[in-house]
Amino acid sequence: MHEECGVFGIFGEEEAARITFFGLYSLQHRGQEAAGMAASDGKKVSVEKGIGLMSQVFTEDKIKGLKGFAVIGHNRYSTTGSSILANAQPFLFQSDLWSFAVAHNGNLSNTKPLRRQLSRQGVSFVSSSDSEVIGHLILRAKGKTLDEKIVNGLALAQGAYSLLILTPDALYAARDPLGIRPLVLGKFNSSWVVSSETCAFLTIGAKQVRDIHPGEIVRIDNKGLKVVLHNGKTPNAFCIFEYIYFSRPDSVLNGQLVYSVRLRAGEILAQEHPAEADLVMTVPDSGTSAALGFSKQSKIPYLEGLIKNRYLGRTFIQPEQRLRKLGVKLKFNPLPEILTGKRVVLIDDSIVRGTTTEGLVKMLKINGAREVHLRISSPPLISPCFLGIDIERYHELIAYRRTIDQIRKKIEADSLGYLSLSGLKKAIGEVPCGFCDGCFTKNYPVKIKD
Repeated sequence: MHEECGVFGIFGEEEAARITFFGLYSLQHRGQEAAGMAASDGKKVSVEKGIGLMSQVFTEDKIKGLKGFAVIGHNRYSTTGSSILANAQPFLFQSDLWSFAVAHNGNLSNTKPLRRQLSRQGVSFVSSSDSEVIGHLILRAKGKTLDEKIVNGLALAQGAYSLLILTPDALYAARDPLGIRPLVLGKFNSSWVVSSETCAFLTIGAKQVRDIHPGEIVRIDNKGLKVVLHNGKTPNAFCIFEYIYFSRPDSVLNGQLVYSVRLRAGEILAQEHPAEADLVMTVPDSGTSAALGFSKQSKIPYLEGLIKNRYLGRTFIQPEQRLRKLGVKLKFNPLPEILTGKRVVLIDDSIVRGTTTEGLVKMLKINGAREVHLRISSPPLISPCFLGIDIERYHELIAYRRTIDQIRKKIEADSLGYLSLSGLKKAIGEVPCGFCDGCFTKNYPVKIKD
C-alpha cells in the first residue's frame, strides 16, 4: 500500500523554509520518493526539489537559499506519473501575467481527457503527473484575477485534490468538492499554516484552526485569510483509508484522533472474529493500535513477536515483486523465544497483494509459532483506487474474486477474519462527513473516465 503525498505551506514567517522542512518531515510517511519546496520573497517564486527523502534532498545550504516569507512544500509518492525528477513537486507555472507554484495531493479521475484537451490547445507537458495538468488548467482558465482563474480552472478538474498554490504575494489552499483528501488550516504565532495532517502542527508548535472545507478555496496574503469559494452543500466522500493506514496515529481527522479510531477498530475486530490464542501481536507499526485494541477486548496478552528494522525502508518502495519478497525478510526480525509453541493472533491493517502477509505467516511458523490466526482491521480490498492510492489493477488484489477461505489457504494462516465495513464505520464514530469506500465496495463518488 502506497501513500498518496503530503503538502504543507506557511505564509508570513521569516523562517518559512525551515518551518516547512520540519512540517514536511512529519509528513514523510505520506511519500518517500521525492520532496520539494517553493518559496516567495514578494517578487518571485523559486523552487528547489529532488528525488529522495526530505533529509536527502534538503541540506542546510539549500534551506538557507530558499529565501522568503511564504513557502509551500510537497512529499511525493507516485500515483499518477513515474518516479522521476520531472514529476517532483511543487511545479512552477509562468506566463506573461502570472507566476505560481502548485503542490497537489490526490488523483484526478479525468486526467486523460483534460491532457488531450490541453495538448490540442498547444500545451507541452514536461511530466506525466496530473498535478501539471491542474496548473495548466488554472493558467489557461478565464479570469481577470488569479482568484477567478483558480475557481474556473478547478471547476474542470474531477476527482481528488488538496492543493497549495503559491504566488509572489499570496498562498492559496483548495480542496475538491467531495473532500476526498484531508487538508487542515492552522496558526503558527501570527502566521497561517496549511497541512495534509494535523501531526505537522504538533511538530512545529502550531494550533489547528479548522479543516479546509470540501469545495473551498482560501487565499492568504498580507491582509489575512479570505474565502474565495465555499461550497458547503456538496456531500463529502472522505477517503476512509486515511483512518486505517495513511494518516499518522497522532493526527486528528474530522474531529477524531486516528489512534483512538484504530484502537476501537481492534476492539470491534475481536468481537466480530474472536480467536483462541496465547498472544496478540502486530505487524509493526501499522497494525499496532488495532492489536492493542484486540488484546484489550479479548483479554489475550499483547506481546511483540516481530521487530522492525526501521532503517531499511518500506517494502513497498521497491515495485518489483522479487524485491518485495526479499524486503519482507529485510524488514522484520522474528523473536523465536516469544513465538515457540504459541497460538498467535497476528493483526494487520489491510492485505493488498498478500505477498508480505504470506511471507510473515511463514516466518512466524518457521520460528516456532504453533498456529497463526490473522485478523485484519479493515474489510477486504476488492477494487482499485483511482483517487490517490496506487491500487491500480484488479489482478493485484488478493481479495479480488477470492473468498475469505481461499485467501486464508493462499497465505497459509490457520484462520482469517476481516473487520466489517459497518464495524469500521462504528470505530470511526460520528463525524461530519461521508466516506469514499470504493476499494471495499466498488462504489466511487466520481465517474472514473480514465
